Amino acid sequence: MSAGSLEVRNLSKDFRLRSGLKVSVLHAVSDVSFTVQPGRTVALVGESGSGKSTIARIIARLETATSGDVLLDGTPSPDRGAALGAYRRQVQMVFQDPFASLNPFHTIAHHIERPLRLHHPGLGAAEARVRTIDLLERVALTPGETYLNRRPHELSGGQRQRVAIARALAPGARFIVADEPVSMLDVSIRVEVLTLLADLQRTENLGVLYITHDLATARHFSDEILVMLRGKIVERGPADEVILNPQHEYTRALREAAADPDRLGQLRDEVRRESEGAR
Repeated sequence: MSAGSLEVRNLSKDFRLRSGLKVSVLHAVSDVSFTVQPGRTVALVGESGSGKSTIARIIARLETATSGDVLLDGTPSPDRGAALGAYRRQVQMVFQDPFASLNPFHTIAHHIERPLRLHHPGLGAAEARVRTIDLLERVALTPGETYLNRRPHELSGGQRQRVAIARALAPGARFIVADEPVSMLDVSIRVEVLTLLADLQRTENLGVLYITHDLATARHFSDEILVMLRGKIVERGPADEVILNPQHEYTRALREAAADPDRLGQLRDEVRRESEGAR
């Protein structure tokens, strides 16, 4: 492990299930380890129920692990107090449903300014507003001023997810946990949002954990792929190697079910050319 990384070490999570008088244990995550480096994207791939989102919630400190550790810069993530606030400032999560993750009663300005003021209490109102506009424009919501007084229902799904990404960046995040960030969006918008995340990862040296069931997008937007099945990692490696030469039968099955990877690459390049032409 190198300095500046986010490491998951021997992570396990069990849930106790009660049915009448019978109590059973569900092993949701079993002895999972991996590292996310700054400026790199790791894709965690698997079917629903494989344990991907449980890992995301543990990293974001929304769940507690049964055993194992999550380490930031070599230090185990804290449970409470100021240290937990400092950890959350650096490790933020983007959720699957952009509408459910935004409060419909508050403006877009509120959603961005609240984490800014919470994590930077010395920030004045005027400076917070300037930073909010800058964050909106960093996620390609331009001009930023025109979005400040809108509410989530006035935006498209893709625009809402861009707001959610801006909110995650607001505290000063170094690592983003993106849990199925495009599965609730129209197909035509998915590549745009993933391209935005890839651009932010590269230009701002973000470490990204991209959680998905889609092997095709994992290949084109990730450096490394981890394949999960029933709470365990069954295959891992560089993205192209995992896709082109899968070793596990489950990975091969996922590849057969994936969208045409060549067409996805073409769409990604088209979106990037359009965005560069609009600047």
